[in-house]
Amino acid sequence: MSALPDPGATRAVLIGTSRYDHLEQLPAVSNNLTALAAALTEPFSWGLPPEHCVTLSNPTTAEMTMAAVRAAAEQARDTVLIYFAGHGLVDPENDLYLAMPQSRQQRVETGLSYRWLRQALLNGRAERCVVVLDCCYSGLALGSMGGPVDLADQASVEGTFLLAAAAETRTALAPPGEPFTAFTGELLNALQVGIPHGPELLEFGALYRHMRISLAAKGRPAPQARDRNTGAQLALGRNPAYLPATGSAPSAGENHASERSWPNPSDIRTVKGFFKALSDVRVTSGLTHQLVSRRSGGRVSAGTVSRLLNRESLPSTWQTTAAYLSACGVPDAQVAEWQAVWMRLLAETTIEAAAQPAPQPSQDHSPTLIERLAGRLSRRNGRS
Repeated sequence: MSALPDPGATRAVLIGTSRYDHLEQLPAVSNNLTALAAALTEPFSWGLPPEHCVTLSNPTTAEMTMAAVRAAAEQARDTVLIYFAGHGLVDPENDLYLAMPQSRQQRVETGLSYRWLRQALLNGRAERCVVVLDCCYSGLALGSMGGPVDLADQASVEGTFLLAAAAETRTALAPPGEPFTAFTGELLNALQVGIPHGPELLEFGALYRHMRISLAAKGRPAPQARDRNTGAQLALGRNPAYLPATGSAPSAGENHASERSWPNPSDIRTVKGFFKALSDVRVTSGLTHQLVSRRSGGRVSAGTVSRLLNRESLPSTWQTTAAYLSACGVPDAQVAEWQAVWMRLLAETTIEAAAQPAPQPSQDHSPTLIERLAGRLSRRNGRS
């Protein structure tokens, strides 16, 4: 079942090297990082809080890069995404390493070994991992590797979806005159424009198939992918080009509830994820705030819908949320699942609040009246 991750329990680290001392420059990589970070924090995608999406542009050391990767892998309970754009190199033992600004060919100590990154993900707590590698190779590196297909086999991590560019040349990686690299540009385009006749959610499996066709049509190398433990069903965002099975968008009086992929309440782990999924319910329904109000029979107003979806703390009662979900067309059985999640999160937040130390009353250290009088007498005696 396709799903968007809980943004409160998800982390992303975007790594890119555009400037090199000893390799060809890749200026488009800088644009990749900016655009992808913006996309991941948008509501149509993962809706990540900015602090959950770390961008490392031209990191100078492998140590600082790995510190960010390890922190994300340890903090994420739902999904962790690691993205790298730049030169991908291979050492004499056919091990992949990611080029840093000072990297040299065949000098693994000057780059970031993929083995380290892979091990950090394996040691993390996230249930799902996504690795996106937008790498190119020099002829020497590709020759010693024995073929680009080895990259996906080498880089795969249990429980992940790996999406890797197979760009053998710099031209294939960063076409002249284009703002993004070929691979990431195609990925961003799919997020912004969508996949015609594609699924409602842009699952990584569907993105991979779409990108293979699109890049091949432009005469560019096809990407590689590996899927472990249903990672292909994880979605990167909503498909802007999606139409219901009827072939037309729903009218004001229709909901097509049975044809839609409702957010799964079992995927919710945090309060932020609860409200992100609630908002996704309305988007999935295709209804405006006013239409949700009308379908609720007056139980919730359009203003109430807006306030509900923009809350930061859980409502203390369930009735308004239940009326909203039902008006959007969510099946009754799933509304009950939503209520169970609301009760669990409410209990967790109550326990967390109780565990916080009580604020200490501020102590006023200003002198009392008696102390002020004593000070005056002391100064007077000193002058006498």
